[in-house]
Amino acid sequence: MRRMTDDISVGVLLPIGKAQWGDADPRELAGFAVQAERLGFDSVWVNDGIAEPRIEALTMLAAAAPVTERVTLGTAALMAVLRRPVQAAQALASLDLLSGGRLTVTVGAGFPGHFGRPLYELSEVPWPRRFARLDETVSLWRQLWNDPGKTSFHGEILRFDGLPRSTAPFRAGGPPIWLAGITPAALARAGRMYDGWLPYPPDPADYGTCLADLHRATKEAGRSHDAVTPAMFASVLIADDPEAGRRTLEEFCLSNYGLPLDEVAKIQAIATGTAEQVAARLAEYTSAGARHLVLRLGATGLPSLRDQLERVAPLIPRLRRP
Repeated sequence: MRRMTDDISVGVLLPIGKAQWGDADPRELAGFAVQAERLGFDSVWVNDGIAEPRIEALTMLAAAAPVTERVTLGTAALMAVLRRPVQAAQALASLDLLSGGRLTVTVGAGFPGHFGRPLYELSEVPWPRRFARLDETVSLWRQLWNDPGKTSFHGEILRFDGLPRSTAPFRAGGPPIWLAGITPAALARAGRMYDGWLPYPPDPADYGTCLADLHRATKEAGRSHDAVTPAMFASVLIADDPEAGRRTLEEFCLSNYGLPLDEVAKIQAIATGTAEQVAARLAEYTSAGARHLVLRLGATGLPSLRDQLERVAPLIPRLRRP
């Protein structure tokens, strides 16, 4: 008998950064989401940040919600603590309502460097104890969504009295909340209180090892084996000419991360080559236990991204087979 945990989903990241969409009209990004749904992708995702020109993450999902019908709408990952927590709970519940219960919220706390501490400073949020602040933010959201009669929240960091009645999400309990991260502490936290796990390790063997640790943490927390959806984030590019593909990826990494490809490949999963090679590489992660693949297309310029979307889509039936 096929178990629910054997099902594999495949999603794609919407190119909401100007470094990716280039000179195109950003209003076409909603059409990109429609194209992904038409081609059979199970989900569309947005990343988050304030350090470079981009469409704000939740605004993009709000634009994608009314023009799509089936796909999950996800954040990968939302820098949750950079937003006012009560207002963020209302925004997320509203998105879940407007999409008919299709929202999945992956959260992260950032990491040292360009994509971490400077964003906290711009948001006037302390960098120390950011992981505890993130967990308390998620706990506050869940209280607002599930216990509207409770008017106070007293954590170690967040403390509120006189909380108003919050917008109720479409689904009882609210949207699933996943955690991005692969450190032992992140795995323990994901096992204890999150609904999914979205890392991007460059080595599939490391993914399998960490997933085993996550399952142990889930069991120790008294939760079921399949309480946490094991997901995986990877940048992909299909190219029949390996050298041309590498040049495209190099341009992508420099424009989006400010780092050369070799440096990005040390910290993030990348699958490139022919369609067969990309499928085989991603299959290493599903064999290690990943059950939701979130793919970032490693190209720049909306025409090239649409072409990659069309080229990756035929791999979906193969990737869904565990």
